[in-house]
Amino acid sequence: MIRVLLVDDHEMVRMGLAAYLSTEEDIEVVAEAGSGEEGVRMTQELLPDVVLMDLVMEGIGGVEATRRIRESCPSSKVIVLTSFIDDEKVYPVIEAGAFSYLLKTSRAAEIAKAIRSAAAGEPVLESRVAGKIMARFRHGQESHPHEQLTPRELEVLKLIGQGKSNQEIADELIIGIKTVKTHVSNILAKLNVEDRTQAAIYVHTHSLG
Repeated sequence: MIRVLLVDDHEMVRMGLAAYLSTEEDIEVVAEAGSGEEGVRMTQELLPDVVLMDLVMEGIGGVEATRRIRESCPSSKVIVLTSFIDDEKVYPVIEAGAFSYLLKTSRAAEIAKAIRSAAAGEPVLESRVAGKIMARFRHGQESHPHEQLTPRELEVLKLIGQGKSNQEIADELIIGIKTVKTHVSNILAKLNVEDRTQAAIYVHTHSLG
């Protein structure tokens, strides 16, 4: 069972999300928080697998709440669920440690899928914001690190960009799960990125998908 905490200052949004997620057999909404401060406190108390985080709220807001959660509860994955795709909103929360980024226009089934993906360690990024984020990690580089990848590593990278899990990649390429993990490790090192989220952003930014 994937344990989820909802953090949003609009009660109707929380009610709608909770009502839908309650129909999913593998997802349990363990609590709801109406502010960033409350969300941080509840995360520390309940240690949910996933925190569904609104971005703009009174008080500390989603960015600071995400930062505090990542510092105190690193095992809890924060999924940002917001209406905003502005640069000044996107960059700070990703740098604060958000694992995935979705818009509130996403379908309910897409949100549920993102929750499952986060619990499995697979980031999900709304396509319209993915290109914005990668600029923060390029640091003005003109070269293309993906040119260092082997053909197989490039295949794996493209599948990461599609949100595929290690097992799904192994099944699609007909290779062992350990081999996939080795490829992923090599890819992260060659691209000089920290995690699969940044690797997925790289795919979208360089139109490799």
